[in-house]
Amino acid sequence: MRALTPFVMVIALVLLAFAGIKTANLHFLFGVVIPYAALGTFIIGVVYRVLNWGSSPVPFRIPTTCGQEKSLPWIKQNKIDNPSSSLGVIMRMAFEVLLFRSLFRNMKTELKSGKVVYGSEKWLWVAGLAFHWSFLIILIRHFRCFIENVPFVFKTIEGLDSFLQIGVPLFYITEATSGVLMRYFYKVHIVGVKILTMGLISFNPDPKILNEIGTIFYVHLFLISVLLAYFPFSKLMHMGGVFLSPTRNLANNNRMERHTNPWDYPVEVHTYEEYENDFRDKMKKAGIPVEKE
Repeated sequence: MRALTPFVMVIALVLLAFAGIKTANLHFLFGVVIPYAALGTFIIGVVYRVLNWGSSPVPFRIPTTCGQEKSLPWIKQNKIDNPSSSLGVIMRMAFEVLLFRSLFRNMKTELKSGKVVYGSEKWLWVAGLAFHWSFLIILIRHFRCFIENVPFVFKTIEGLDSFLQIGVPLFYITEATSGVLMRYFYKVHIVGVKILTMGLISFNPDPKILNEIGTIFYVHLFLISVLLAYFPFSKLMHMGGVFLSPTRNLANNNRMERHTNPWDYPVEVHTYEEYENDFRDKMKKAGIPVEKE
């Protein structure tokens, strides 16, 4: 049931875009207004979330570590899993963001013959890596729609992606499905698409080209716009949040530097000596030992 509701919502969005273009001829709404509104929502939402996270106080170093901390000279430090310098943090973040290093260490736990047994479990890591890298390649490939002269790097990635695309479309149900339909089944006016996207990015879209592009393109663009607008309010924001996580982006140098809370304010304290002076007689009557008679 939890998967059925999003599926029905996606179908409703597809039908909404299809009816808006095919029946109501709302090409300008779905081709210009909605993409701009989605992009504005995305930028404002992401900036707000990042600034909100960045303003959270983190007075102490609280990195999660999996290796030996820097200690005595003859004890070998794990400089990636337990970094004590900025360079180590950069390396750790690079491995985490690009290769999902922490997920690579994922373990499975089973109960066999009354004993808890731990074993390696790499399928989740492989699936996660393939899923995220596929999205990255798709994003890079779409840059060709917004660039006049496509760089050689993008062409190389496109060729590599075409070679490795067997099975990749299985990962996508909505946006990728419409993209695959445009590429292999329902051809669209690709030159018109390029003119429209170049006009959008230069804030000068050509209204004349809107009616020449196929309906399936507007369905695809509408789904992307909805995803873009939804992005800042969803768990997809972990893309930016991973860089602001204090358990990841801080060096573990607690043994080398003393970190004090800059937000500490003077607090009036009542020392034990003062406490004993105030209640010494009562403490003696109750049989409580005192330091001074």
